[in-house]
Amino acid sequence: MAEIIDFAEIQAARRKARVPAPERENLERAVQLMRENLAAVAAELADAPRGEQGELLTRVERLVALIRYGMRMLGETTDAGLDGPASIRSR
Repeated sequence: MAEIIDFAEIQAARRKARVPAPERENLERAVQLMRENLAAVAAELADAPRGEQGELLTRVERLVALIRYGMRMLGETTDAGLDGPASIRSR
């Protein structure tokens, strides 16, 4: 099991090293902005009329997918999403 963890850490370090510093900073800012937008949409969802909830949930799903993708690009997670290999390993 320790070998798997070490391999995952090595892969994360390689991904992190591949993104040049200025691009990494831009990507980090983009992910942070999407997190803030997600929080705002979640707050709207709490008080939204039933007719608007579907559109807001779609926005939440898209923001979550974009944040997850950005985090993978930054090497902060190896989670491939609900349908990816990481969810299978956690069972």
